[in-house]
Amino acid sequence: ELLSLLHDPFAIAMSNALKHEEVRALKDKLADDNKYLHQELLRISGDEIVGKENGLKEVMNMVKQVAALNSPVLLLGETGVGKEVFARTIHEASPRAGMPLVTINCAAIPREMVESEFFGHVKGAFTGATSRRDGRFLRADGGTILLDEIGELPLDLQAKLLRVLQEREIMRLGGKKSIQVDVRVVAATHKNLQEAVNENRFRLDLFYRLNVIELKVPPLRERRNDLRALAQHFLEKYAHEMEKEIKKISSYAVDLMHKYDFPGNVRELENL
Repeated sequence: ELLSLLHDPFAIAMSNALKHEEVRALKDKLADDNKYLHQELLRISGDEIVGKENGLKEVMNMVKQVAALNSPVLLLGETGVGKEVFARTIHEASPRAGMPLVTINCAAIPREMVESEFFGHVKGAFTGATSRRDGRFLRADGGTILLDEIGELPLDLQAKLLRVLQEREIMRLGGKKSIQVDVRVVAATHKNLQEAVNENRFRLDLFYRLNVIELKVPPLRERRNDLRALAQHFLEKYAHEMEKEIKKISSYAVDLMHKYDFPGNVRELENL
């Protein structure tokens, strides 16, 4: 009789113990995967910025000055200039380098999913929320978060982002408890945010919060001296990937590049 009374509690305890071991194993695997992918990202993208001694010298001097700070950074520049590369450089040169760098493309997330992507959600917060999920801010805790295309963020979400910057805390969608986060924010945009503020499409208070340190990345047409080095860099990268023996770019090809304005900037050059 006593054994039969203990049967269910023991079964529950054993089930919980097994689930705990499984979760711990998955957590260790996730940590290893994260470390590996971080190293792979650095290997693939490279931690060298081509042109840092020429057309990007002024920007790189600014990067070195701001990296050690904890203040928000606003990266401005045309599409394709490599703003995300500068965000990674700032992160890697900062005291947060060993922690996550998490990127959110504000223009690529469906409107109804933005809050969940940013802050996470609790189970049952909406149809399909079958379990609790951490948002990007919580994943970036202790590290840096890059808010790419910040000018595309809806106005109601701008207010919630402002609260995160002011209070350093988030609340999961559907949750009732605030969670403290320690995240450095780097925002990037190709749009004129001051113009968006004047047209009531971007909050003035959020603009001031983000625009503490402003870095402008020059377009490729303003640093043509970097064209040959950039082209050679991408040539070597893709020749290696495709197992080709192409060693150099002809002077004729470089001359043609110098006559072109590259409206898509470095991204267009890489594709070319």
